Amino acid sequence: MRPETKAQLISIGSVNMDPSLIHRLTIPTAGPGAGNVAFFFSSAGHRVRLAVKKDSPLQARMQDSELVISKDGTELARGSIEPELIHCPDQAFITMCEKCIFDCKFCPVPKLSGKVKSMDEMLKMMEEAHSTGRMQAISITSGVEESAEAEVDRAEKLIRQLRNIYSVPIGVSVYPTEDSTRRLKSAGADELKYNVETMDRDIYRKVCPEQDLEFILQALGQGVEIFGRNKVCSNFIIGLGESDESAMKGIEELVSIGVVPILRAAARHPLREGEVFIERPSAERLLMLNRFLREKLDEHGLRADIFETMCLPCTGCDINPHSDLEP
Repeated sequence: MRPETKAQLISIGSVNMDPSLIHRLTIPTAGPGAGNVAFFFSSAGHRVRLAVKKDSPLQARMQDSELVISKDGTELARGSIEPELIHCPDQAFITMCEKCIFDCKFCPVPKLSGKVKSMDEMLKMMEEAHSTGRMQAISITSGVEESAEAEVDRAEKLIRQLRNIYSVPIGVSVYPTEDSTRRLKSAGADELKYNVETMDRDIYRKVCPEQDLEFILQALGQGVEIFGRNKVCSNFIIGLGESDESAMKGIEELVSIGVVPILRAAARHPLREGEVFIERPSAERLLMLNRFLREKLDEHGLRADIFETMCLPCTGCDINPHSDLEP
């Protein structure tokens, strides 16, 4: 699967196929893709996560024991459906809280009746994942049930317990608080992700009115100081109305403080229709911005392909500028 093909698949984000072909149906519970049936498609060492939708312009069928994805009768890629561990292959990726008090306009989570997992439930999920022999990392994320402080408390407690049991890398992504970075590192986390969502200040005020971008950027900078370089990343949504110039300026700002941005294609959700402008980026735009990102990462001595937890090693939802793009 060439970079151009992966970018095309991500730009569409879905495929029309028989759901019975998937080993185990999964429904993401966090982020803009929450609530959609999805699977991981692996081809020639590259991976992409696709939602299953009847109205998708992509079609998939089995041929000679391979899944073949085509558009308008032309084959785009062939490969296999990759089994998930928890939320993604090879990682136990746990969402502690599937609710959120923040009303970010692109995200369906605040409008879904998500659950809040108990500590015992999460530890049991980790134990079952570890028993498969395929658990290479643990990743923890969360919405916000009551307060950001309470989620940091839960994450800290969970990480401490997991670190006493497992020796694999642990990554964590929560909304930051004044002392969250030091506490999460002290608990045993190896990698950190605080999401900026967008770096366009005007758009941010409209789509994340209850959050503070400048505080998040300050927390990310502190994260680099405490966790180290090539240990801190951030989701950066592309397709909320930002210009290419704005996106590139945001990339430069994040990279300059030692943060590795993850360029996430914006996704429409029916629960958010009419509340937010969404224009899913084209394959060409995704490639252009990720090639620009790679240049900036290289200039600052940062790597997107050495992270061990969360989204960067998974690569299912995004183009990893180092592992997916050719030098």
